[in-house]
Amino acid sequence: MSDLPNLRKRITTEFSAPTRTLNSRRASDKPLADDPHSLEPEDGFGGEKERYPALKPALAGAGLLGSAAILGTGIDAGFYLLSAGLAVAGVTGAVLLLKDWYGSSIKPAAKGRVREEKASDSRWERSETSQLLSTIHDALGDIAIIREPGGKIVQANSVFCRLTGWLKPEGRTCEALGIEFEPASAPDRYRVRIMTDAGAKIFDWHDVIAREPASGAFMLHSIARDVTEESRIARESEEACRRAEHASQAKSRLLATVSHEIRTPLSGILGMSHLISQTRLTSEQKNYLAGMRESGHALVQLVDDLLDFSSIEAGRFQLRPAPEPLRETIESVVEMLSHRAHEKGIEIGATIAADVPGLMDFDAARLRQVLFNVIGNAVKFTHAGGVLVSASLERETIVISIDDSGPGMTAQEQARIFDEFEQAGASAQRAGGAGLGLAISRRIMEEYGGSLTLSSVPGTGSTFEIRFPALGCDLANASLARKDVLAMSRVLVMAPAGPASAALSATIRTLGGFCERAETIEDAQAAAVRAMSRGMPLTDIIVDHRHAAQFRRLLVQMPGLEQQKLRKTYLINPEERNGRQINQMDGYHAWLIRPLREKSLVEVLRGRMKGMEVRDAINDNRPMLREVPALRDKPGEGGLLLAEDDPINALMVRSVLERAGHTVRVVDDFAALAVTLFDAPAAVRIAPELIISDLNMPGGDGLSMLERLRQHERQSGSRPVPVIILTSDTQLDTRQKLMAAGASAVLSKPADPNALTAEISRLLAP
Repeated sequence: MSDLPNLRKRITTEFSAPTRTLNSRRASDKPLADDPHSLEPEDGFGGEKERYPALKPALAGAGLLGSAAILGTGIDAGFYLLSAGLAVAGVTGAVLLLKDWYGSSIKPAAKGRVREEKASDSRWERSETSQLLSTIHDALGDIAIIREPGGKIVQANSVFCRLTGWLKPEGRTCEALGIEFEPASAPDRYRVRIMTDAGAKIFDWHDVIAREPASGAFMLHSIARDVTEESRIARESEEACRRAEHASQAKSRLLATVSHEIRTPLSGILGMSHLISQTRLTSEQKNYLAGMRESGHALVQLVDDLLDFSSIEAGRFQLRPAPEPLRETIESVVEMLSHRAHEKGIEIGATIAADVPGLMDFDAARLRQVLFNVIGNAVKFTHAGGVLVSASLERETIVISIDDSGPGMTAQEQARIFDEFEQAGASAQRAGGAGLGLAISRRIMEEYGGSLTLSSVPGTGSTFEIRFPALGCDLANASLARKDVLAMSRVLVMAPAGPASAALSATIRTLGGFCERAETIEDAQAAAVRAMSRGMPLTDIIVDHRHAAQFRRLLVQMPGLEQQKLRKTYLINPEERNGRQINQMDGYHAWLIRPLREKSLVEVLRGRMKGMEVRDAINDNRPMLREVPALRDKPGEGGLLLAEDDPINALMVRSVLERAGHTVRVVDDFAALAVTLFDAPAAVRIAPELIISDLNMPGGDGLSMLERLRQHERQSGSRPVPVIILTSDTQLDTRQKLMAAGASAVLSKPADPNALTAEISRLLAP
């Protein structure tokens, strides 16, 4: 063993015993009985042994005999007193001699026997303890051996003998028996490998140096426990973790590759559909185009879900909160999903309480994703009634509730609805997704310090509740801007019962107005009479298009309503307005589109908006359906350099840029880009105004191209050229690396024409 050559030195320095004296023993902390050698007399204590130990009892006997003779002779001679005195003196001397002899010979011998008996008892007890410990170690299967400082085995238990195959290992070293020692992290600890008939065994070995009571010599006591099975389990666990890490990395690489490969044709599909939308189309063609674009966006959402799931599992998911308007975010998602609800014949509406802050810090893109998943699921599984989205403030927490009138869920379905790849509903409904949306949504809210929960009753409906902290806003003054906006409005709503009318009336009330709902003409008459009887006549009446006939009858039956100069507003679905001409107002002052925007409602009720509300609830939230910016007055001399290997995407981006008034030159790989920027002769080399490049193309990578470009600019002292990178990799670390390498902007594929042209305008602005 590697530490044995230093064993003697350790013993000398740490355990060497000082010379014992009487004073040192008194000062010692150990009891005398713990060391049998301490019972031996020290120098100068006890004197020398007598040379003739039997002389004193012989003299005492002679003295006694002489005293007896003197006493007898004196009595015979008549000297009684003299003979008695001499006899007493002789007896006294004999007694003193016998006492001195006993004290110097008999008593020490008896003490020695007592001391020897105590030492023997102590050795017996230690032997019994040693045998008991050895028996315990044997029962536990542990090795227990004792070695001298030189490493030779003095004593070994039966476990050691059985494992090594040596019945009498005494006198041999562990190394001679083929035992391998590997130092462990702790001192005097080793991992020991012993070859047995059953194979190699691994032991956790611990050495302790102790003094032998019998001899006073230092010995090395070793105890070892079999950890072969534990080592195997730890090794297998480590290997399993390594395989899992490799599998996770492989999955991430696969998802990144698949994402790139899917997004590339998607960019072409959505981009070309955008270009088609800029041409003259019939209504039927526009409907077909809208369906195609909706399918493309659904596929983009599926890709994003898969990437988000992978990022969350790998621990790389990050939120990017910024000041955003919560009300507009919720309304935009509800509008995006309204056409799905209307196609199914159900209603959808949203209302936001007045105490909800206008601006607060949150990741708008991620919250929009969560809302789209949750509200989309509610619409998907609801076949009658509708979906109501409401937002409120509870203390310092935003609460968004999504209530639907769907079939509800059982306890078993609720328990697994947030699991990955789990779906509820019939098989036809489950075929419409991958079962990742709600699982990802819950994880996103947990990352934000919030929650996503569900309560449901079969046959009644379900309620999803989104909670997250209200950050970056003044909660004390949040409601001041909106709570009394409609304080002067007294509104009658004629509409069927459902989420749309519930959201409308709740919005009016939370903004300080008065509102009554009437589902029938009788309810409307009663509400109008109550208002006039209270001396607070109605200021507005909002009529759902499904109650238009009832409203006309109401005006006939109550002509006094016309005299009140009511502001009349017509409420329709976006799909319904195409059946009527906009200028045919039928006596209404304004038309509103469901689902309602709070801003539009306020503008109408305060008399600031008349006629048709100008918006499209289906397509207003589709960035790629908006018009591109106006053409540039004068294109730059160098133009734009586009590096894109996919010809469809290159055509789409080039068309968008040229329609915006830019001159565009296209290269299809990094080698051609390098030639254009660096390797071409100076006479034909171009200096573009701006470069737009795909991150992944043949002949290199975007990161290396950026680094080379910026280094070339530093060396030549030329002005840095703005560079926009287009990539399918949406991970934050990829964006950070590109920005650190010198990218001016990083945009995700499929490229949004508005975002692309707006970014170009920003970078080229003087």
